[in-house]
Amino acid sequence: MTLPPRGAGSPPVQPRGGGHVTARQRRSGQQKAGPAKGTPTATTTETSLTAAPAPSSHVLVLNATYEPIHVCGIKRAAVLLLKEKAEVIENGEGELHAEHTAMARPAIIRLRTYAPVPRRSRRRLTRRAVFARDDWTCQYCGDHRDLTVDHVIPRSKGGSSEWENIVACCSSCNRRKADRLPHQARMFPKNTPRPPHPSVFIQVACPRIPPSWDAWLGHAA
Repeated sequence: MTLPPRGAGSPPVQPRGGGHVTARQRRSGQQKAGPAKGTPTATTTETSLTAAPAPSSHVLVLNATYEPIHVCGIKRAAVLLLKEKAEVIENGEGELHAEHTAMARPAIIRLRTYAPVPRRSRRRLTRRAVFARDDWTCQYCGDHRDLTVDHVIPRSKGGSSEWENIVACCSSCNRRKADRLPHQARMFPKNTPRPPHPSVFIQVACPRIPPSWDAWLGHAA
């Protein structure tokens, strides 16, 4: 009896890693069979999905006099509503869910009792609040880039760190003015610095103002 050659009838062994066959297939454009007809591809899936905008986590707080005075988080607003210390003026999108209750997501609430508002001069002075008050604009040249703050009357000349003596200023003008008085440097602020309106601090606390707040903030300004 004659035996068949060694290895006859066995499936051919493929080269490790695909070898030259895979390389030729790539050069000739012969790819593996795609998904069956009717099966969505990755591109189709990606283009069909659109991310919905996330609801704002900030709530505008109005005083009992309907004056905007503060911005709080969504949880704090819910507590004020559940304790009946505030009422809803306008709802946002979606709902808030707890174990035994659900409520519409508030966007604007109003305090039921009047809350004393600190005088403007006592508001905490910060760089962002100065920038917001001055519309993010250098008060000497009008530039919007590379902003810092400048003491109109330098501290070395007796100037204080108060709202009435600090303005937004670009780095270039700050270096040019240096440690000189306005008349010495011939540089005067375009707007007289003063304590900002409370709405400025709302803009600092929530840089992206929801459209539903515009009417209230515009009325306050």
